[in-house]
Amino acid sequence: MAEPNMSLLALHGLRLKGFAETKVIADFLGVSESEVNDALNEASTGGFTNYREGARSGWMMTAEGRAENERLLSAELDGAGQRDAVVSCYQQFLALNGRMLAACTSWQVKDQDAQIMNDHSDPAYDAAVISELEKIDEAVQPICAELGEALERYGNYGPRFVFALDKLRGGDNDWFTKPIIESYHTVWFELHEDLLATLGIDRASEKH
Repeated sequence: MAEPNMSLLALHGLRLKGFAETKVIADFLGVSESEVNDALNEASTGGFTNYREGARSGWMMTAEGRAENERLLSAELDGAGQRDAVVSCYQQFLALNGRMLAACTSWQVKDQDAQIMNDHSDPAYDAAVISELEKIDEAVQPICAELGEALERYGNYGPRFVFALDKLRGGDNDWFTKPIIESYHTVWFELHEDLLATLGIDRASEKH
């Protein structure tokens, strides 16, 4: 098996996390902090990343870094000969995206016309929304498996969805949509961004 391209992985991990410390990116990628730190420091010399010190410290990607990330992703995809497979998976994922967003809205807002927030005091209502998420998960897991066969770095999405769903089934409501944890929606958003970046698609121009 070929050695992982740390320049690609570190930049891509930062792209998906947006702004993060080295440990967060390393944990996400399943590699050592030193590998990520070395790669991001090297990227900074090319103007691709910056490290910001302050109340909240972390790495940021520059516009040049975003372009370099997409260049590396495109080269990886074509080098593996998997562009058609990833395009197919992206189209399948996109077909589920509206359904997922609707489920997230239902989880947060019980009556959308009256803008009544879901306070999770109605177990039957919550169970119905979770049931819908379970159906979405059944549909997305084969897509994740196919992506993992195409490119190894996609292999963690399926298990992350399972972990979040299990937490939710266990009664922790945060694991549906809370943004600062690895909630189901957080992982969904990252997979969506991953596919867009890999295929060089601008989210604003995405066709649903």
